[in-house]
Amino acid sequence: MKNEFMKRAIELSIESVKKGGGPFGCVIVKDKKIVSEGSNKVTSTNDPTAHGEIVAIREACKKLNNFNLSGSELFSTCEPCPMCLSAIYWARIDKIYYANTRDDAKKIDFDDSLIYSELKKNIDERKIPMAQMMRDEALKAFELWDKKIDKVKY
Repeated sequence: MKNEFMKRAIELSIESVKKGGGPFGCVIVKDKKIVSEGSNKVTSTNDPTAHGEIVAIREACKKLNNFNLSGSELFSTCEPCPMCLSAIYWARIDKIYYANTRDDAKKIDFDDSLIYSELKKNIDERKIPMAQMMRDEALKAFELWDKKIDKVKY
């Protein structure tokens, strides 16, 4: 059964390439059924976050009417990039199955090495400069959240 889910993700990645998108596909499965599908839509939507995994996560959350995808598994044609991996953790997906590796992706010019190395650096050593400002004012929202009784934790 797992092979069928990965086969579908691979079909999506091939369809994406044929339509002018990137070679990435993904399906999210819950209760042994495909809940959502996604393929790379970065260039077709001009959205740098529209990776196959993100597209599938957004669709699954919409269909299930829940931001928490616990109890689901994700099948991706490639080891998730740092952004997608973060989203998978935020969505609380139980397990990731992947086909191609980040090194396979790097060989065809999808290289996330810079991001992996940047994450290990101190803020003041990163390629994109970061400057903190107006913390005291911004803390007001955090204080409101902290005191809020009816908040939905995520």
